Amino acid sequence: MRAPILTERLFSTQLKIQQSAQEADRKMGGRIEAKIQKLGYAIPEAPAPAGSYGPVTRFGNLVVTSGQVSFVDGKLTHPGKVGAEVSEEEAYNDARICALNALAQLKACVGDLDEIKRVVRVEGYVHSAAGFQRQANVMNGVSELYNELWGDREKHTRIAIGIHEMPLNAAVQISVWAEV
Repeated sequence: MRAPILTERLFSTQLKIQQSAQEADRKMGGRIEAKIQKLGYAIPEAPAPAGSYGPVTRFGNLVVTSGQVSFVDGKLTHPGKVGAEVSEEEAYNDARICALNALAQLKACVGDLDEIKRVVRVEGYVHSAAGFQRQANVMNGVSELYNELWGDREKHTRIAIGIHEMPLNAAVQISVWAEV
């Protein structure tokens, strides 16, 4: 008879410790946000949509962002075409800003980035000058960041498309699909 009581007490104590740790993570911004800070970044406020659409939607266990561009304080970091007005390195960094803006949208939807089990898909669009063919390298700015946050165990799928024109003259735009 004693073993079940001890097991129940042990389980209850472990549950309380786990709940305390989860609460501490929430207060500190959680595991994913701690990783983001360790990498030298911060989650911005979720950017407002630039048109008549929602910035993020949830259906079932999936959350999808609308297109996210490299807005910082309401301004594009590097407007123009990659391979002309914008360097590949600037575009790579812009892709990281897009990735952080997408995380801001995900956080606004689910409340805590630790609720995101994994990023499922990244759709990337690179505003490309004629002859620029390194869109995949630009989009590595997103993929490498997300892989650092969620690990390599379940890498996301991705498209990296070069386009001739981009809304707002943004250099990079992404949309993110995440599982909760």
